Amino acid sequence: MREAGLKATSCNNRIRVFNAYAKWAKLGFTIGRLKEPTETLPTFTADQIHKIAGSKPVGRAQKRLHALICTLFDTGLRIEETLGLRPQDVDFDNLLLTVVGKGSKDRRVPFSFELRKVLWKHQQKEPGRFIFGTLDGRAKLGRRVVLRDFKLLCRRLGFEPPRRTLHATRHTFATNYIRKGGSQFHLMKVLGHTSLEMTKKYVNLQIDDLREVHNALTPLCR
Repeated sequence: MREAGLKATSCNNRIRVFNAYAKWAKLGFTIGRLKEPTETLPTFTADQIHKIAGSKPVGRAQKRLHALICTLFDTGLRIEETLGLRPQDVDFDNLLLTVVGKGSKDRRVPFSFELRKVLWKHQQKEPGRFIFGTLDGRAKLGRRVVLRDFKLLCRRLGFEPPRRTLHATRHTFATNYIRKGGSQFHLMKVLGHTSLEMTKKYVNLQIDDLREVHNALTPLCR
């Protein structure tokens, strides 16, 4: 697999499947997994988020994109989960979204009062089968359309979008969640992960975050 050009992560995914079979079939052996390099996941900066949230969209398509991006940053949802949201999935009273995640498993994800204002305004003007549907309201938007328009928006606001642009909003949410005092267990539930190990990979704390925590916890300070 390595000779074929697969990364260690891709190899390990296949090795896990084989090892599960080997255990079930009682083959008497398993294959050791490869060491995966530590990867710094791409995120948006606070200044970039401020520019996006504070932008003034013009027209239906831009306003729909603005509401969609705000939802991604505020909730940490996967793009497919967000595009699949329907009007009945939004509980404006309790500030909760009902999301269909991987494996068709439902989970409830909280959202902020700030996003409530954005979604309420958007939904009043864009009724349809999906919250973020096509302009005729009959189908959900395509991922590629959103990615194209998102990148164009970033460049129009004066910065180059990070790689894996759509998923970078999820990494950004996770990092800020922990940075502002949220627990890894709660973050795991919000993101829809099945293990803390996966959640830990999403958190991208910088040296400034570590310095701030250290200054607050050092025994030399009273």
